[in-house]
Amino acid sequence: MNLPLGYAYAATYAGIRAVERDDLALIVTGLPAAAAAVFTQNRVQAAPVRLCKRNLKLSRSLVGAILVNAGNANCATRTGDAVALSTSKAVAKLLKLPPVQVLPASTGVIGVELEAAKITRSLPKLIEGLGTERFDDVARAIMTTDLVPKTAFAEVKMRRGTVRVAGMTKGSGMIQPNMATTLGFVLTDAVIPPAALRAMIKRGVERSYNRISVDGDTSTNDTLVLLANGASGVRPDPKELAKVEEAITGVMQSLAKAIAKDGEGASKLVTIDVSGAGNNEAAAKLARAIANSPLVKTAIAGSDPNWGRILSAAGNAGVAFDPRKTDIFMQGIAVCKAGLAAPFPEAELKKKLDAAECEIRFAIRGKGKGEARFWTCDFTEGYIRINASYRT
Repeated sequence: MNLPLGYAYAATYAGIRAVERDDLALIVTGLPAAAAAVFTQNRVQAAPVRLCKRNLKLSRSLVGAILVNAGNANCATRTGDAVALSTSKAVAKLLKLPPVQVLPASTGVIGVELEAAKITRSLPKLIEGLGTERFDDVARAIMTTDLVPKTAFAEVKMRRGTVRVAGMTKGSGMIQPNMATTLGFVLTDAVIPPAALRAMIKRGVERSYNRISVDGDTSTNDTLVLLANGASGVRPDPKELAKVEEAITGVMQSLAKAIAKDGEGASKLVTIDVSGAGNNEAAAKLARAIANSPLVKTAIAGSDPNWGRILSAAGNAGVAFDPRKTDIFMQGIAVCKAGLAAPFPEAELKKKLDAAECEIRFAIRGKGKGEARFWTCDFTEGYIRINASYRT
């Protein structure tokens, strides 16, 4: 794991969580970083989301620090905007940054007032603890119902040197980014201007975060930030830029898959491949409909090769296709041919479906070139247990 140059990290317990576990984190770049971000499409948006958008515009996409808290979403409260603004300003003052170069992010319970003082009085200790080696500490601090921290890394060797990419994310439930509760931070030390970063994150998110679902709910706090601080001194030429983008997208895909795999109560990661649709957008709609179907997800949990649920879910996607030209495969075994049952060894397939990873392929015969890959997880009783008592 070779982290990007020029970044420092810190985490501490500020008393936001009920249990004593790090709940406040900071990512700082020594050089102002070019930035791009995507946010939730939920009409209800948390205060830090609104402030992030404003700051990125006012700073002309330059960022010096990201302040993250877990345990409280700072959303749908009377003081949310004031808390996001005052804590960001406090960080800026201590780090000697323009306030608009600080991006806040929050995750946790909605509708509970967040005490700014808990954050501001913890900032001196947090900043004192900054270190280049504390990346994993931040990845752990931003977790809520996550069972494991989620990180991914890449290196790209180019003519003028090597650039590094590192990413961290959190998310386990309330996951259907349409940009989970998810926060994601992807960092590189390459020299990349903001305009190029915006194009990269827009394309990358369509192949990663917008291709996962746990429960079909889009959070009020979804935030994905991409930073490039140029600390490597390596400026990719136009051809090399494509390699850097591929590495960044690869990191984002690894993070997104980790969210789906760690879905609340999940026991299996499910990969859904759709081919033969009219276009890629149609394929993605079909894949999302299959991924979001509680009946499909519970069948997978029970290792039940109930392909009729898959076909029915696709039929509810709002996409035109001919069921009579549709084939379905589960774990590589054909279960449906031309929209009808295909003979298959049920006991063998049921055993294959007991595996930790499940593959579903939905193929439409014909001239359609649209394709999409989507990741989700199964539904178990654990999901209900976690969310029935999340607030209490």
